[in-house]
Amino acid sequence: MTKHTDFYSRLDDLQQRVATARSAVQTAAAESDEQLKERIARAQADLNQSVENARQEVSHGADGARQKWMQIKTDAAATMSDVKANVDKRTRQVDAKVAATDADWAETDAAEALDFADWAVENAQLTMLDAIHARAHADKLAKAAASS
Repeated sequence: MTKHTDFYSRLDDLQQRVATARSAVQTAAAESDEQLKERIARAQADLNQSVENARQEVSHGADGARQKWMQIKTDAAATMSDVKANVDKRTRQVDAKVAATDADWAETDAAEALDFADWAVENAQLTMLDAIHARAHADKLAKAAASS
């Protein structure tokens, strides 16, 4: 079994996470302010745990890709902290025009996050295809060397 066979299960996991995120967003649209704050706090805690897990993985055998991924997760944690701060700020706001502008910014941030996720999926696909090709090439060379 080669490493690329794990790609399938990881893609299945990613697909499940997207379905879960979609469901959470649909549910959140009908929630109260307090429920949304609780949901955001849980998401922040999950993200913090993910970042901590990444830090531990990197400390046990860092390579360039893992360090890069950890930086992405750290950046995402900072973004999540900004989201929490924005929620707190919105609670204090009373001006509808300011609140509308804040909502526009939040929607733009969400759209940019989706753009990044789209890029990440495309990048992951290209990287997986490259890994599969590299493994096939290595196997072909090993087979040729063994038969010579």
